[in-house]
Amino acid sequence: MAELAILGGTGLTSLHNMDIIRREVMHTPYGEPSGALTYGNLCGNEVVFLARHGYGHTIPPHMVNYRANLWALKHAGITRVISICAVGGIRSDIAPRSLVIPDQVIDYTWSRHHTFFEKDLTQVTHIDFTRPYCEEMRCALAAGAASAGIDIIQGGTYGATQGPRLESAAEIDRMERDGCDMVGMSGMPEAVLAKELDLCYAACAVCANRAAGRSDGAIEMSEIEATLEDSMARVRLLLEHTITSTCRQRED
Repeated sequence: MAELAILGGTGLTSLHNMDIIRREVMHTPYGEPSGALTYGNLCGNEVVFLARHGYGHTIPPHMVNYRANLWALKHAGITRVISICAVGGIRSDIAPRSLVIPDQVIDYTWSRHHTFFEKDLTQVTHIDFTRPYCEEMRCALAAGAASAGIDIIQGGTYGATQGPRLESAAEIDRMERDGCDMVGMSGMPEAVLAKELDLCYAACAVCANRAAGRSDGAIEMSEIEATLEDSMARVRLLLEHTITSTCRQRED
């Protein structure tokens, strides 16, 4: 039975290196997930894959049903989740094609469903969000990168914006003053919903471009797409090594 899931973001709507076993359509109390759960073998280990924006990349970040996605994974028996997400680099060393394992998040989104704890409660529920990401999975990603010979940046603050538009240069300046190192649109509420469900959740952020105002000229979507396509081979290799090592450790 699969215990680990991969949430694919922009640039990763499928895993070419995964042998598909079956697909399962899930219905949840929170509506429909982004698509069917895809079960398969990756390097001899059973995993589940779900494309966050749909398998045709048709769901914008502010319209993703994050609650349905996480609920479906939890009720399929998943305990660990690796999120792959595209970001813009704010910090100077987070250049296009960089892979980053964030350890903190700042939420600038609004009007999204941010919690499971809002109806039929016997008491108000607060969860600790001091450390948004699971340290065990963050370490597994770092170990997988080392095994694969892939350079990664360990640590950094992910600033989650509403989208679907990109940010203004002034907004990025503000985010930098707030302490953000990278900017994306899907990091929240996904991280906190995973925490509410007690899922071991970590993210691998793929830098697709310099954030607004951090390079000359406008941000071109064609350049973002080319950068992500070029970077995904390393992401797939990272996943292979991470999954192989984590599954071996659990067997031992």
